[in-house]
This record gives sequence, structure tokens and C-alpha cells, in this order.
Amino acid sequence: MYHASFRQLESLVLVARHESVSRAADAMHLTQPAVSLQLRTLEEITGMPLTRKVGRNIQLTAAGEVMADFSERILRLWEQATDELAALQGVTSGTLRIGAVTTAEHLLPPLLVPFTLERPDVRLKLQVGNRTEIINMLARHEIELAIMGTPPRELRTSAARFARHPMAFVASPSHPLMKKKKITLNDVMAANLLVRERGSGTRTAVEKLLREEGHAAEFGSEVSSNEAIKRMVSAGLGVGFLSVHACALEFKAGLLSMLPMAHNPVEADWHIMHLTDQPIPKVAASFQDFVIENGQDLVRRELESSYR
Repeated sequence: MYHASFRQLESLVLVARHESVSRAADAMHLTQPAVSLQLRTLEEITGMPLTRKVGRNIQLTAAGEVMADFSERILRLWEQATDELAALQGVTSGTLRIGAVTTAEHLLPPLLVPFTLERPDVRLKLQVGNRTEIINMLARHEIELAIMGTPPRELRTSAARFARHPMAFVASPSHPLMKKKKITLNDVMAANLLVRERGSGTRTAVEKLLREEGHAAEFGSEVSSNEAIKRMVSAGLGVGFLSVHACALEFKAGLLSMLPMAHNPVEADWHIMHLTDQPIPKVAASFQDFVIENGQDLVRRELESSYR
């Protein structure tokens, strides 16, 4: 009996994840026929069909579900084994699989750059998505670590605070509210407040702030990306509530400013977390320790120029 290769197992896992041979091929940097060949070979080895075509998508058969689950575990164990062997030689290596909510993507460079520069053998696989996407990736073991504001209630995680997270009401420097001496939440709500979609960290934070001040959470517009909000706000189409991390470049370029109002920005916490019942590779544990120890200083330095 022939033995399956890691490449064949990875092909099945990625086809299952993307429900597409072409998208799996892109992720593996292979051609579509090459991935199809890997799947056919794996089916010949198992003696059972593992996938089926449903419309434009590829879905797993019952046998495929079983095989994909074991394939993920086998690939994860192999990576952990290579990390352990490297650790015996005093080398920190392996693949750092980390996910971050969209708002945190501007936060990651000052954390990842010094860590990886000191560890040239570490490979990085970074996933950025909305809160729901990152939680799902963590649940499916596609990432070992996640960075977000509030730890999810849906999963049992070990979470650690590592930095303060400033979020602010922002507007174009030429916006009429910038000239007011005293700005209230009523003024902000009347100025077409643009917010992220329900479930995002900044949306949850602004809803909490409004509730505490006795305001209904009724917004001018709901927008699915920070970039779109920044462009609309800088063009004068309203005010936004965004992470200060996400606006650093716009502040420096003079495209956005924080509204001169009391208690702006609002501060919360950034957390880094992993599944409680899932051991994480040494490289992930090393990065988590690095972030907990150095994160606040690195983030503060990165934001200092934004506050000026």
C-alpha cells in the first residue's frame, strides 16, 4: 500500500478550507492540475472518493471529512515535531500562525518586526479578518494565536492583556465640529457617524459608550472596512469612530484629526490569546511572551507621533 505525502494531505486540507481547487492551488503556489492530481492520488490511496462538486464549489464527502480532520492533525504534529527538534539545538524556528482583527493590522508591524529580525528562521503566516473570521480560524486551529480587543465568549481561551487600545471620534480637519469649543455626543450623532459592522471591536466599543451616556445606538452609516470609513470621513462625509492605530498615517498626513471633545480617545485593551485546551508550538509561545513583555512599550512608541 502506498503512503500519503504531506503535500497530498495539505491539498485536501486547503481544498476543504477554501471549497475550491483553484483557491487551494493559489494558497500552495501550485497549478490547479497539480492540486487535482494530489487529490486523485490521495483518493486512490484511500480507495474512497474524498470530494464532490456542488455547483461551483468543492465539498467533502463523509470520508473526506474524516481524512481532512486527521490530515490537519498530522500536519500540525509534524510542525510541532520540527519545532521541538529545533529547540533542542537552541534554534527558535517554525511557522508562526497568527490572526488579528482588521483594526489590529496596523498594530502588528512594530510587534512582528523586532521579533522576527532576532529569529531569522521563523516563518510567518498572518491572517487578518473581522472578529468572527478570526474566532472561526482559532476554533478550526488554522491559527495558534489571535490578537483582538475582547476575548471571545464562544471559545475557552487563555488571554493576556498586553497594551492599551485607543479608539477615537475622528473627522476631517476642515469639518465644522473642529471649530466648536465644546462637542457633545449629540453633536457627533447629528454629524453622520460612520461605524464598522455589528460585531467589530470598535462598533461594540462605541455602542457601549453610547449606552452608558443614555444614547440610542443609531448611526448614520454602517461600513465594512476601516479604509472606507477613513476615505469618507477625510472627504467630509461625516465623522468616524476608529482605532487610533488604524489612523496613524492619516493623522500624520493631515487628512484626519481627533475631535476636540472630552474623553476622546476612549481606551480599552488589546489581548493576545490561544485556545486553553490546545498546546501551542514553541515559536507561538515565544511570540506571546515577547508581546506580553514588550507590547505596551512598542505600541506606545508607535503612537507617540500620532498624538502630537
